[in-house]
Amino acid sequence: MAIVTTFSGKTPDQSRSWSRHAARYDEVFLNPYGPGVQNPLWKALDAIEAPETKTVADLGCGTGPLINRLLERFGRVVALDFAPGMLQRARGRVAEADRDRVMFLERTMEDLEDLSGPLDVAVAVNSLVMPDVQRIHRVLTAIHRALRPGGVFLGIAPSMDAIQYHTMLLYDQALERGLAPSEAERFAAIHGEHNCYDFAFGRFRYQGLRQKFWLPFEFQHRFGKAGFRSVTLDKVLYPWDENFAGATELAAEPPSWDWFFHAEA
Repeated sequence: MAIVTTFSGKTPDQSRSWSRHAARYDEVFLNPYGPGVQNPLWKALDAIEAPETKTVADLGCGTGPLINRLLERFGRVVALDFAPGMLQRARGRVAEADRDRVMFLERTMEDLEDLSGPLDVAVAVNSLVMPDVQRIHRVLTAIHRALRPGGVFLGIAPSMDAIQYHTMLLYDQALERGLAPSEAERFAAIHGEHNCYDFAFGRFRYQGLRQKFWLPFEFQHRFGKAGFRSVTLDKVLYPWDENFAGATELAAEPPSWDWFFHAEA
C-alpha cells in the first residue's frame, strides 16, 4: 500500500521518478519489514531447502532492504532494479565481504534472459506494480522462464481491497460521530484519499509514480496465464499506525493488509 495522489495525465519517466524518491522511499511507502508487521515472506524463505546452494533474485530490489536477509540464507543474490538511484542505495547496504555474492543489474524486470543460469527463487516485494497489465504479463512470463522447473516465486503486492476496507471503517467511524450518510461518504473519500485511486482498474499515482494495486482474484488469473501453478495467497498484516487515517479509533479493528503470493514455476 502507498500514499498517492490523483491518477491522470501522461506517463512520466518512471526510472527518474523512482530514483528521485529513493532517499525518501521508507517515508513514503508502507514498510512490510517494519515492527509489528506480520509478514509471511519470512516463513516462506525459511522453508526453502539448502538455500546456501541456490540463487535468489530480488526483482525490483528498490533501496535494498531485503538484500542482506537474502545473503544470510542464499549462496548468490541477483539484485535488479531499473532506477539507478535505487540501486545506488541498495549497493550501499551490502558489506564489502559479501559483494562478490551479489550481482547488481540496472534493468527492467522483463530483461532476464541473459542471467548466468536459471534462478531457484525469485522475490518481488511491491515491484509487480506496473499499471499496464500487458507489461505485467510480460514480466510474469519472463520470471517464469528464468526460474528452474519447480522454482519458487514469492512476493508482496499492494491490495486494492484493503483500501476499500479502510474506506468502510472510515465511513462507519463518521456515522458513529453523528454525520449524515452523505457527509460520512465525503469524510471517508477525503481521508481515504479516493482522489488518488482509479478503483475500476486498480491504479494510482504519486508525484510521478504510477502503480497498480491488486485484487485477490487477479493473482490466479494473471499468474496462470504466464504459466505459474500452485498460486496461493496470504496477508501481510500492518498495525494501525500513523500511516492510516483514523488509526487511533481503528485500533480494535482487524488490521489492514497487502497480499503475499507464493507460486511455483
